[in-house]
Amino acid sequence: MANITAADVNKLRQITGAGMMDCKNALVESEGDIDRAIDNLRKKGQKVANKRADKEATEGCVIGKVSSDNKRGVVVAVNCETDFVAKNEEFRAFTENVADIILNNNISDIETLKQQKIGNITVGDRINELIGKIAEKIEISRFESMEADYVTFYNHNGNKITALIGFNKNVNNIGQVGKDLAMQIAAMSPIAIDKEDVSQDTINREIEIAKEQIKLEGKSEEMAEKIAIGKLNKFFNENTLLNQEFIKDNKKTIRQYLQETNNELKVVKFFRVQIGG
Repeated sequence: MANITAADVNKLRQITGAGMMDCKNALVESEGDIDRAIDNLRKKGQKVANKRADKEATEGCVIGKVSSDNKRGVVVAVNCETDFVAKNEEFRAFTENVADIILNNNISDIETLKQQKIGNITVGDRINELIGKIAEKIEISRFESMEADYVTFYNHNGNKITALIGFNKNVNNIGQVGKDLAMQIAAMSPIAIDKEDVSQDTINREIEIAKEQIKLEGKSEEMAEKIAIGKLNKFFNENTLLNQEFIKDNKKTIRQYLQETNNELKVVKFFRVQIGG
């Protein structure tokens, strides 16, 4: 049996951040081999991940980032089980690292993302290390990326909500306009840019719901049809970005705000990512 010293345990603890007894046990199992001990700790993390697969990871951190020229942006959500872990600096730093990897590489799916490197280990292995250390379920639940002539983002509510938005051109005051609209998206959660972008399934569902509500009031089928269309228009005004009232000035819509800024300025895409939402 290898002679495991306190210095060995401390070294492994410094490298991995794992608990003292976990490090000692890993070293005993590996007969003092640091690299094998690290692998053992990662394996432990994988076991923890499997053991906790049925746990709800409804807390976490969501981060938005853009390239230096504001032409590319990403948003990523990493989930955990408790708010205590979500506020942990190491957990947040991991989320930042993942956002950087997505921003700087053409990543299309989470499995590909997990194969990318953070330092000398993969993102997947780093997740397992964190699971082994924190003993909570940790997962990359969602990421989105976009390219446009100008992209910006807004992180809201302690990194629980991030809005990422792209415009068709870079104009004067675009920085402020971008921030305003990203804040609007974060606060008001629109489902589409304009009413033409709302899916037909959603439209049909809203009409059917409205008609059923009206029928319960004793209105005729013909009357219900007409009133339902009015309710649909209200739905568009409340749930599509360009038709929403501007939260900083409810006397104008977002469409009017954009036109006042530059009548050629358009929103080409947005994403809103929320932890637990």
